[in-house]
Amino acid sequence: MKFNERSCPLIELNDVSFSYKGYSRDILKSINIEFQSHEFYFLTGNSGVGKTSFLKLLCAAYLPTSGHITILGVNTRDLNINSLPSFRQKIGIVQQDCELFEHLNILENVALALKLQSDNPRRANNYAEELLAWVDLGDYLKRYPKELSQGQKQRVAVARAVIRKPKLILADEPTGNVDQAQSKRLMGLFAELVKMGTTVIVATHNRQLVVSKGYRELRLSDGEIKKADPLRGTSSLTAKLMRLA
Repeated sequence: MKFNERSCPLIELNDVSFSYKGYSRDILKSINIEFQSHEFYFLTGNSGVGKTSFLKLLCAAYLPTSGHITILGVNTRDLNINSLPSFRQKIGIVQQDCELFEHLNILENVALALKLQSDNPRRANNYAEELLAWVDLGDYLKRYPKELSQGQKQRVAVARAVIRKPKLILADEPTGNVDQAQSKRLMGLFAELVKMGTTVIVATHNRQLVVSKGYRELRLSDGEIKKADPLRGTSSLTAKLMRLA
């Protein structure tokens, strides 16, 4: 069945709990929530509360201990070794440490994902060049990761994450190691992606960043997701948190 983003949430979590194998404590507890298409969300919370685990559930790197997660119309429990790669192509991931390939220049780092699914390497390189120009790194195509600042590496990671035109971008503390100016630049890039039709979820503990932008905020605390007004603080939900519109 083809996913219809006009009538269906992009992501649905139904009674989802998660804990690591061998641990009795749930990191996430009976979460019910929907994420809509073409939206920007901040996932906030103190360090260690489970923001990274939550994002890993949203790209099927982890499966919930209980409950179900549906992403782009696919129940992540139904994914297998054959269907997982094509599913992951619809999701772009920006990690805090970037994880660039040190032996490849930044053009090669960005183009690689597209080259792996295309028989036209020239087209992949051309598109990678366009994206690097978009993140203001058009003059750095032949540079290697070790020659870049942390902020520049993060912009390379953003370009790499969007080269396959994903429906969903998951960014884990993308501003954790950059200064305020670079943080604003990265948030501007994510906002542009939302305008282009991508849903963006940014995990951060930077309260100043959240307040300054005013996007929808979901706060993770004690294993629960709480809806928050970034200008007024967090309020607990007494019922299931469903549609955010």
